Amino acid sequence: MTARRIFGVETEYGITCAQPPAAPGHEQQVITADDAARYLFRRVVALGRSSNVFLRNGARLYLDVGSHPEYASAECDDVHQLVVNDRAGERILDEMTEEANGLLAEEGIAGTIHLFKNNVDSAGNSFGCHENYLVRRRRDFPAMGEALVPFFITRQILTGAGHIRPRAGGGASYAFSQRADQMWDAMSSATTRSRPIINTRDEPHGDAELYRRMHVIVGDSSVAETTTMLKVGMTELLLAVLEDGVKIRDLVLAEPMRAIREISHDTTATVPVELATGRRLSALDIQEEFYARVRGHLDAEGRSAELTAVQRKVLELWERGLRALRTQDHSLVETELDWAIKGRLLERYRAKHTLGLDDPRVARLSLAYHDISAVRGLAPSLVARGLMARITTDEEIADAVTHPPASTRAKLRGDFVAAAQERRRDITVDWVHLKINDAAQRTVVLKDPFSPVDERVDALMAALQA
Repeated sequence: MTARRIFGVETEYGITCAQPPAAPGHEQQVITADDAARYLFRRVVALGRSSNVFLRNGARLYLDVGSHPEYASAECDDVHQLVVNDRAGERILDEMTEEANGLLAEEGIAGTIHLFKNNVDSAGNSFGCHENYLVRRRRDFPAMGEALVPFFITRQILTGAGHIRPRAGGGASYAFSQRADQMWDAMSSATTRSRPIINTRDEPHGDAELYRRMHVIVGDSSVAETTTMLKVGMTELLLAVLEDGVKIRDLVLAEPMRAIREISHDTTATVPVELATGRRLSALDIQEEFYARVRGHLDAEGRSAELTAVQRKVLELWERGLRALRTQDHSLVETELDWAIKGRLLERYRAKHTLGLDDPRVARLSLAYHDISAVRGLAPSLVARGLMARITTDEEIADAVTHPPASTRAKLRGDFVAAAQERRRDITVDWVHLKINDAAQRTVVLKDPFSPVDERVDALMAALQA
């Protein structure tokens, strides 16, 4: 498919500081999550006089409500590019974490700061991974949202991060999603009060006459690169089909919020839920239907030959993930989908040590799966042992730490930020605006997220050098 789409991912990270017990008779400074976040952002604030900054790679880094570090990827127009930029965010935050731990050591404070790419903490607080997709402005946006809600609710059987869910009467069970139990509405303009699946606030970060932004709040944060690829890639393909005018109205769920929880808790993906039409289908049935309609539309329109290499990978993994669930042969995806990778890891550990799923040691292992540290996290060792697949290279990620995507508006922003930092010039930047904070207050408004070139920005860059 040749049509371009802009998309990005915003990831909120969990943060904590693990500290050893104080020696008898000695007081120990306790480092709270708020304290840890301040150590983490100390150099960022020193350089930019703020904990909310845009980076040389075009991305945004900031401290969100609840002391959650957040990385919002630069605008990308290719799924592989997005996975690389998302991984670059992990690299940046891991380096910040190591620097913060060095500061603790210099001050004689015992403790190690950890960042987790997950969605729920031990107290039950939830933090999100938001996806953004640029869509053409149309009057049928609500109808598009109505078609997407059952897709997002059932998508978790493929792209959920895996979750140890405590039972009310004791014990625990394994669920697909960390995020499913935290959602309270299908579509809403709120973000935290009602926590909807789709946020309908009209904020396109572009030409409002041409575009809207599909802001998706329901997804789990993904550790495996292949899960990120599938999560964004399958959504991109479905959006393209919907924008072609295909109507999908017969898969609307009767009770979406009830269904999202029931589906998460049923790891066979086969328990039926009720549709608005009165039919009863399982999450697996519904996802197979979405896959069939996307695949069928591409074939019918003769577009299959136009698919990019990554779109072909997405379709292949989508089909294989559904087959793994239909046959209950999880080995088909046990190195590519987070819920399967983590589930296998936990089951092997439990069997080796004869532990229940609710054992604290199992919970620690589950949390370690989400630790982004190159030293303490599990992902690098899982990759090295062939237990977690990758689609990026270390070289790609290292380059994306300091260089923006070359094919979108992010290049203009990233190059502007880099030039200002090198010349120690004061600037103000957001997703749309570039401004030099001087007497002239020169500002450029960038309404086209697809364009990596702009003569006005060239002039602004020249002014930075003056």
